[in-house]
Amino acid sequence: MIRKYLLAGLFTLLPMVVTLWILKAIFTTLVDIFRGPLTWLSHQIHMPDPPTWGLALFSAMATLLLLLLVGALVGNFVGRQVLSWLDEVMLHVPVVKSIYGATRQLMGAIQSGQGGSFKDVVLVEWPHAGSYTLGFVASRDCSWAVPGGQDMIAVYVPTSPNPTSGYVIMIESSRVKSLDLNADQALTWAVSGGVVVPDVSRAR
Repeated sequence: MIRKYLLAGLFTLLPMVVTLWILKAIFTTLVDIFRGPLTWLSHQIHMPDPPTWGLALFSAMATLLLLLLVGALVGNFVGRQVLSWLDEVMLHVPVVKSIYGATRQLMGAIQSGQGGSFKDVVLVEWPHAGSYTLGFVASRDCSWAVPGGQDMIAVYVPTSPNPTSGYVIMIESSRVKSLDLNADQALTWAVSGGVVVPDVSRAR
């Protein structure tokens, strides 16, 4: 009986704990970003160091303004040129360019299916025989890496709960099964740890 209550309490509180942990991580990151500049500014105008709640409030407002600014820039020619220039700068910085370029391409592909990638959801036998998971077709034809790989496909397998830290596998196309699901449904399934079952009637 005690074990039953402990498990019931665990599964009831776990989603709340995970949510609070993620929010705390975001809160701490935002505060740390602006703590230095705001503290320096306070010293310059002979004011006491800003309280944590003040840092959090300012950080949240600054983040929202930044998102709005970037969104506005994307919507006009001059803004797109500026963002394109910043993009080029990031892609020419050693080490940074590898991380930034890969992340940008991955997010762009997942969001819009660039070049036909990440649009097709497949069932793949992974990580070993007898176990299956959902994946996205990243590219077809792996002959550039495997001799005779024209019939192989590269499949991106998202991890849970962060789908951007997944795995890329090359596998014979005959060993994967296409599913009538869209990318959003597959991502939701992965992020939820398999709890949210896709509604096949609303696929595509």
